Amino acid sequence: MKIIDLQPGDPRLENDLLPVLSELRPHLTPELFREVYETGHSQGLRFSAAYTDEDRCVGVAGWRIVINTSTLRSLYVDDLVTAAASRSTGVGHALVTHLEGHARAAGCHELNLDSGTHRTGAHRFYLRERFDIVAFHFARPLTAPDEAS
Repeated sequence: MKIIDLQPGDPRLENDLLPVLSELRPHLTPELFREVYETGHSQGLRFSAAYTDEDRCVGVAGWRIVINTSTLRSLYVDDLVTAAASRSTGVGHALVTHLEGHARAAGCHELNLDSGTHRTGAHRFYLRERFDIVAFHFARPLTAPDEAS
């Protein structure tokens, strides 16, 4: 398996990476994905893709280096997904190891991610990978002014 970092405009983003990422983020169209990455790249967003020896993309990580007062410098994982047909084959572990390398090279103190409460299989994987549950993530939807009651 090889893991490569893909820059905006790389045709592998749409052809290889997006079909795997869509398993986790089905709302992403090619146009929306291009827009998110082109805008997010200047904010530190990066994507790494895991390929089999047959050059088939089987895993994706979206990530960024974050500097804040709580963790100081950490690598935040926006997306971590292994193609359904390739789960439990070491792809996720390889991606986490790859991200840890980026984090250490950038002087980070932690690897962080959020995971939806319904993703219990993912939670088992994160616990096996020695992630700790350290916080609750809260979200407040913002409605348009005409939708507010």
